[in-house]
Amino acid sequence: MAHLKLYYHPISPPSRAVLLTSRALGVDLDLRELNLMAGEQFSPDFLAINPQHCIPTLVEDDEFVLWESRAICSYLVGQYGEDDALYPKDPKTRAKVDHLLYFDLGTLALRFQQYEGPVFFQGEEPSEEKLGKVQEALEWLDGLLAGHDWAVGDAITIADHSLAAVLATMEAIGIDLTPHAKLTAYLDRCKSEMPGYMEINVPGAEIFAAMFLARGQNDPEEKEDESNE
Repeated sequence: MAHLKLYYHPISPPSRAVLLTSRALGVDLDLRELNLMAGEQFSPDFLAINPQHCIPTLVEDDEFVLWESRAICSYLVGQYGEDDALYPKDPKTRAKVDHLLYFDLGTLALRFQQYEGPVFFQGEEPSEEKLGKVQEALEWLDGLLAGHDWAVGDAITIADHSLAAVLATMEAIGIDLTPHAKLTAYLDRCKSEMPGYMEINVPGAEIFAAMFLARGQNDPEEKEDESNE
């Protein structure tokens, strides 16, 4: 097998999505953790690999370079999967997987970043308005999960890896998922049945949560309660 280096950080949901896909495939990655707080992503060596200085970044045999987590996950399945179960080739099924990947990228993860980013990076107070947008996205996802065990049908795909990484991080910082019954049942299923979830996903989400809550000072749901008093 080719030598696969992955530049990553465990607090990054996209990084964890790739790690979950690699675990499902049984693909070994040479992990290169970048100290984001120290700015290692801006080092000349890493910028020569990825001028966008984002993680995760995959380097195969020091020749093929790919970033954007969802592209990495789909590439790993296509290149190293024994079958297409994680990213089915059937056009309609693949379209549904892509739908959930794009929903995560453009709606769920985006709204979460818009909520947590100002707290994590600027130390601002959590925004109730932005938290409401996150809850709206969670309600939409709850509807998309109706009638099947996983994001698309009854088998795990790379869409589940991306969604699970974001949802675990939301749960870790205290965002209330309980209003969304299908989603909470889905997340429980991820915890008990998704390979690598507890070993890969949870520790990184907990590290993120500790850093987030230290910057925000208070639990976001406690702030919500205070604002409603």
